[in-house]
Amino acid sequence: MSERFSPKVVPLVDLRAGPLPIPVAAAPTPGLLRDTLGRNLRDLRISVTDRCNFRCGYCMPKEIFDKDYHYLPHASLLSFEEIVRIARQFVNHGVQKIRLTGGEPLLRKNIEILIEKLAALRTLDGTPLDLTLTTNGALLARKAQALKDAGLRRVTVSLDGLNDAVFRSMNDVDFPVADVLNGIHKAREVGLGPIKINMVVKRGVNDQEIVPMARHFKGSDMVLRFIEYMDVGATNGWRMDDVIPSAAVIQRLQTELPLLSLEPSQPGETAQRWGYANAAGTHDTAAGEIGVISSVTQAFCSDCNRARLSTEGQLYLCLFASHGYDLRSIVRSDASDQDLATAIGSIWSGRSDRYSELRSALIAETGAAVRRVEMSYIGG
Repeated sequence: MSERFSPKVVPLVDLRAGPLPIPVAAAPTPGLLRDTLGRNLRDLRISVTDRCNFRCGYCMPKEIFDKDYHYLPHASLLSFEEIVRIARQFVNHGVQKIRLTGGEPLLRKNIEILIEKLAALRTLDGTPLDLTLTTNGALLARKAQALKDAGLRRVTVSLDGLNDAVFRSMNDVDFPVADVLNGIHKAREVGLGPIKINMVVKRGVNDQEIVPMARHFKGSDMVLRFIEYMDVGATNGWRMDDVIPSAAVIQRLQTELPLLSLEPSQPGETAQRWGYANAAGTHDTAAGEIGVISSVTQAFCSDCNRARLSTEGQLYLCLFASHGYDLRSIVRSDASDQDLATAIGSIWSGRSDRYSELRSALIAETGAAVRRVEMSYIGG
């Protein structure tokens, strides 16, 4: 099966450049933060590399990210010490969860050292961080034990289908699905859980895998999440016609696997939870649950509590942002930790981003090819 792409929109400028000016207004530090819409800061996602060993069309299409693509030079990347210094100030502002992303984070050399350093941080109430990592699973089998030993608590694995031909086509490097499944098995074996499985659904490409994926992971103690194909970046040729709304995914599943809506497990949760129903019509906890992430058709901006740090130290306040704030320049100057904490507090306190709620109006005004940071650079 071959994935059909719409014509690619190539950015005319490097979206990794041109940081926004950091606000100068003072903000309380240490302490909890709220943005202009009253949203707390609780979740920090850190991209540790802009490289990946897959070429998924919705993230790093091969036509753009080819052998001539210029990745960030090593000197531009934040060092592990710089990442930890920044992360510590986020924790001092109330962050409870840190997720490592990429690109593919397991490509970052000695990633276990960074994990060990981050695992030593403590939240404001003295508890360990919820430290997790998102991976495509290609290197997971060989690294799972080392990740667990370093202090990683759990993993999320991107898996867009069980059919090997579909999966090889989507990753576009002919990587076999069996190797990812082996990585998932190994992660579960060493205790990196509960494991979440993320499937990006694109109409006419892998939507036939929805029910097989649900059947496969039902009762496995892993949570399968279906993600609407999103307009992240400017190179994936996104069209609304390619999106299968989460409501349609649930409807398709309900025909074979009865589901019940579940309450959110925590504030700011991106996924709507659905549990498998038993014969009595109640939640069969042994069968588990699925989730749907509906950032296109059902925006969850109102309680978004996530900030994103790029691999070169740009702070983004929205997955769909076009520019970030340059924290690297602060940590590579003679600025104090207090200065860094104040900058982070000022940035978050001025945040008003809510792209998904405004998507339709913005697309109507500017067109679908609005320049935005690429997912491979900022992480999902």
